[in-house]
Amino acid sequence: MKELLIIKSFPSGVNLILNEEASFEAIVEEVGVKFSASKAFFGKGNMALSYEGKQLSTEEEIALVEKIRESCDVNIMCIVGKDEETGRQFAKAVEGMEEKALIDRAGQFYKGSLRNDETIETDGSIVILGDVHPGCSVVSGKSIIIIGGLYGEACAGMNGQEGAYVAALDMNPMKLRIGDFKYKSTGKAKKGIFSKNLPQIALVKKDKIVLENLTKDILGDF
Repeated sequence: MKELLIIKSFPSGVNLILNEEASFEAIVEEVGVKFSASKAFFGKGNMALSYEGKQLSTEEEIALVEKIRESCDVNIMCIVGKDEETGRQFAKAVEGMEEKALIDRAGQFYKGSLRNDETIETDGSIVILGDVHPGCSVVSGKSIIIIGGLYGEACAGMNGQEGAYVAALDMNPMKLRIGDFKYKSTGKAKKGIFSKNLPQIALVKKDKIVLENLTKDILGDF
């Protein structure tokens, strides 16, 4: 009988090969069993996730990620394509974002996702280790880094600091503001989407907010 689930590791992440014929419920149960048994092996840390085989809906992707988080100490930040080079690009971007946050001693960390109209305000920079869901907002005097998805509102540079920015692994905000400039979203924010795209950074150029893929070259400019 074909296995329900095969786990393969890649730099800063794991790839799941899912049995196409198995039910999603059976796969989730097997994920819980295998990740619980491998808890010591995976240890603690941030990882990206990819999968192949069985196709999953957005809701099923979220449930899969939550099951992994419940079963071990790994923090799954995003879902990427199964290509290993894509995984490495995510890892480089996340590492660069974390390093930048550590350099800014005036910054702070918030571990967890914002839900149910929660709001965080700070005079310094802030790193959110989770998602900012629709209806929630993050207000910062300096920069905002979201190691997760931005689906709600983010306001950076509110103390007038030049060079403030907003970075997220999944940039899909309802509202986005940097200093006196506002970004007009081209679409409606969707709750709980794990991005298969590159992380993005929002910054002010020529008196308007632009979004750029968060690459190694861009990180070097900061």
